[in-house]
Amino acid sequence: MKIVFTGGGTGGHIFPIIAIARELKTICFNKKERLEMFFVGPGDNNLIKTFSKENIFVKIIPAGKLRRYFSLENISDILFKIPAGIFKATMFLIKARPDIVFSKGGFGSLPVVYAAKILSIPVIVHESDAAVGLANRKAFKSAKIIITGFPLSDNLIPKEKAIFLGNPLRKELLNGSKEEGIKIFNITQEKPILLIFGGSQGAVRINNAVLEALNKILDLFEIIHQCGETNYQEMKNQTNIIFQQNPEKEKYYHLYGFLNEEQMKHAFKISNLIITRAGAGIIFEVLACGIPSILIPLKESAQDHQQKNAYFVQERGAGIVIEEQNLMPNYLIERLKGFFSSPDLSKQMSKKALEISMPNSAYRIADLIIDFVKKN
Repeated sequence: MKIVFTGGGTGGHIFPIIAIARELKTICFNKKERLEMFFVGPGDNNLIKTFSKENIFVKIIPAGKLRRYFSLENISDILFKIPAGIFKATMFLIKARPDIVFSKGGFGSLPVVYAAKILSIPVIVHESDAAVGLANRKAFKSAKIIITGFPLSDNLIPKEKAIFLGNPLRKELLNGSKEEGIKIFNITQEKPILLIFGGSQGAVRINNAVLEALNKILDLFEIIHQCGETNYQEMKNQTNIIFQQNPEKEKYYHLYGFLNEEQMKHAFKISNLIITRAGAGIIFEVLACGIPSILIPLKESAQDHQQKNAYFVQERGAGIVIEEQNLMPNYLIERLKGFFSSPDLSKQMSKKALEISMPNSAYRIADLIIDFVKKN
């Protein structure tokens, strides 16, 4: 079987593709079937290295973007980048001759989806979020199957094509060790562990709120904080100033620019609570690990998808939503105190998280892909 993956090139597209690819490799190996995997879309050397480790060949192509505000770049993208991307994707698909194209969404996926339509190659689209993205709305017309990450609620998804299988996650993230986590992060074990995670790029507004409230948070929790690689030095400088005045608290704060998969699985295992954005990928990873969460949806997210994702979790009792406009130090501290003072709430949220998680989503999607290819 030959499969071409495509997506926007961010962590929210890359990690689900890796999860599915690993399941495909396992299934095909067990059945002694040949498998060739490709990724076609926007990216850089880091993306190439990441996919190469998974035996996925990468073809970088230009991909335009339709911005939701006036920009001359919209014109240049429509006139040049998108057509160039479609042409290069078409040439690659002719050469590779895949059985199927799997699109994870994002504007980087559209040239490949359009090229597949031109060549009559079947397309499966995955929509991660509770609200449909603009790129996927355009891709739905070309799709044979639309897989949804959340229960079908958006009327923009053609119901006759849709199937709810959840958001694929790397099952390796569920295999963390408390002992390893304590060792890797140099945990004191004197306080509950709070994991602060702003996504693969970090989140400046979350970082700023944490800085303002850091002294008081450290009275309650020991913190593992992924702040984003571009934000790391500034955060380090700011926290150094804080710890010059309160040196006794420094041992409770562990700052990282980026947590790799190995670190992340151990961080999940030892964390009692997580503060994070509300992207679909991180939400389903947290749910599958049974971690109570405070979700801070990105205010500018397209179609307010992060807000809808977050309230899906809150309405089912697995997390708490704090809107960005309410992300004030005193309010954050009060919510943390409420969690800290109620062990029953923590247990209940953890139970609800596991109930709505879908840890086998990647396997089910891989199985569907293989079954579809065999039948077509």
